Amino acid sequence: MEKELKLMKGNEALAEAAIRAGADGYFGYPITPQSEILEYLTEANPQATTGMVVLQAESEVAAINMVYGGAACGKKVMTSSSSPGISLKQEGITYIAGAELPCLIVNVVRGGPGLGTIQPAQSDYFQATKGGGHGDYHLLVLAPASVQEMADFVELSFDLAFKYRNPVMILSDGAIGQMMEKVYLKPQKKRSEEILPWATTGKPATRERNIITSLDLDPERQEKFNLKLVAKYREMAEKEVRFEEFQTDDAEYLFVAYGTSARICQKAIQLARAQGIKVGLLRPITLFPFPKKRLNELGSKVKGMLAVEMSAGQMVEDVMLSVNGKTRVSHYGRMGGMIATPEEVVENLKIFIKG
Repeated sequence: MEKELKLMKGNEALAEAAIRAGADGYFGYPITPQSEILEYLTEANPQATTGMVVLQAESEVAAINMVYGGAACGKKVMTSSSSPGISLKQEGITYIAGAELPCLIVNVVRGGPGLGTIQPAQSDYFQATKGGGHGDYHLLVLAPASVQEMADFVELSFDLAFKYRNPVMILSDGAIGQMMEKVYLKPQKKRSEEILPWATTGKPATRERNIITSLDLDPERQEKFNLKLVAKYREMAEKEVRFEEFQTDDAEYLFVAYGTSARICQKAIQLARAQGIKVGLLRPITLFPFPKKRLNELGSKVKGMLAVEMSAGQMVEDVMLSVNGKTRVSHYGRMGGMIATPEEVVENLKIFIKG
């Protein structure tokens, strides 16, 4: 079958993509600006067609623990929320990471801190990439910049989650979740019937029982397990770094931005080049693992980098670490649900150039 073309909101496209990716279950709780994901799945009622379970839990805490249970059975399960809701899920997320279970977590970011605003922001970068819960763990984090990527990253996330037995987060924002664009949707996949060797599916006589836990009171064994996780994250850094470049071949300056900010920077490049300023863009697609190597290479070629974010400055720290002093790095951001215009970005680039 060919791909189907539709006009959809980002949240709706992600929800439809989850059905078509053969997901086994979704467990969530409504919160703006991601509620359309749960609403779309509820109305679509995929249990009647594909067998996918869709359940509104009594809370975010309940939802993430339902994901834990489904993932422990080797099922393709997911949840979604927005910033305060993701904060409530953090204990469950670190348990899932500690149990090495695959799942998809979607954060359609809103402004904070606290209840903040329902307008879009990128101020959950630290939480997503540095491990928002306790302990030494990482999520693999994908940052869509379009409605198409909201859909495409669902199947990719499930593939990566099962490849590494690790939770994967799609870190979007309220603008991409709410905007409408055309999207090509893949044909329906069947739900997998594969019984995974590590999953808790009931003990047959042919194997020992499977125990899934994140608890080990022996410090030597726990350290050995932590080292295993570190090796897994290093493998991710070697094999799963994704990024996109725009007009970097002759660039003298570089924007570094993801998601909505990257879209704004693409227009800012046009405006700046019309004024004789040679600027390009590196858009990280994976926020963890971060494209450190490529940024370090570009640090030897450009006079400076401007990290453009909808936050007070979070990703900019990873840019600085990647460049390691090879070139100047600065930050420009709007906060609290405010979105920078391309003109504002160009003006701040000029200020940065002047030093």
